[in-house]
Parts: sequence; C-alpha cells; structure tokens
Amino acid sequence: MKQRYFIAVVSKEHTQRGVNGGFMQVCHGKKGPLKRMSLNDWLIVYSPAEKMKGSEKCMAFTAIGQASDELVYAHKMSEDFIPFRRNITFYSCQQTSILPLIDQLDFIQNKVQWGYPFRFGFLEIQENDFRLIASQMLGENGSKDFVNY
Repeated sequence: MKQRYFIAVVSKEHTQRGVNGGFMQVCHGKKGPLKRMSLNDWLIVYSPAEKMKGSEKCMAFTAIGQASDELVYAHKMSEDFIPFRRNITFYSCQQTSILPLIDQLDFIQNKVQWGYPFRFGFLEIQENDFRLIASQMLGENGSKDFVNY
C-alpha cells in the first residue's frame, strides 16, 4: 500500500502532549480523520497557535511522525470527554515557520488566504509538499533517514 501524507492542525501545547505520549488526537477528538491513516503513513502537525484558546500565534510545523499501528482508540480524559487517538512515532525535529514555505506549497492554492486549507483540522497532502516541509523540520541528515525511504 502506498504511503500517504497528512497534516493535523493542533495547538503547540496540545501537540507537545501528543509527542510526549506517542499519540495524536485531532478535530476535538473525532475518530474519522484518524481512521484515514494507515500504518506508516506520515503526519506533520501544523500549530496555528501556542495554546488552544490562546491568542499567541505560532504559525509553524511543530511535529512530524508516522502511524505506529492500525489502531484508533478511545481515551477517557474526563467523564464527558472521551476523544479518539492514534499511536504515532514522532521524530526529533525543529519547529519550522510556515511563512517562508507558503509560496512553494502546492496544497496552498491561494497564497494570500493561505490558512484556508487548514480550516477542517486534518488534510491529506501530496508527497512533494511533505518532502519540502520534512526537509526543513528534519534538516539535511534527518531528512535523508526519514524522507528518502
């Protein structure tokens, strides 16, 4: 099966929780987006803000990893919030601003209103866009290990 490439839109604070725990949760805990992924598919996290309800902007890619297995599972965070998660193997990377990449990214068709593709919180991108972002996040050495598979 061909590998696919996705972007999740998650605050930097929540992304770090996922990286630390080896999981990703998207779109307020919905199951559907995570089910689109298969084992070894790639995930890049774009963080528009530092915190979910905060006003401090981040506007950067903050994590990169691969689906570790085929499981999408419920995780009880409180009595009334049981979101779905997926296990992700995250790789060491550097936070990368989206701003210098906008003109080069094909999934951003309108370069003026560049935030539009992120509105649904989870999107599939093409390999060329993934490679561009990953090369910036992983650097020369890391991108050879992870992107030139």
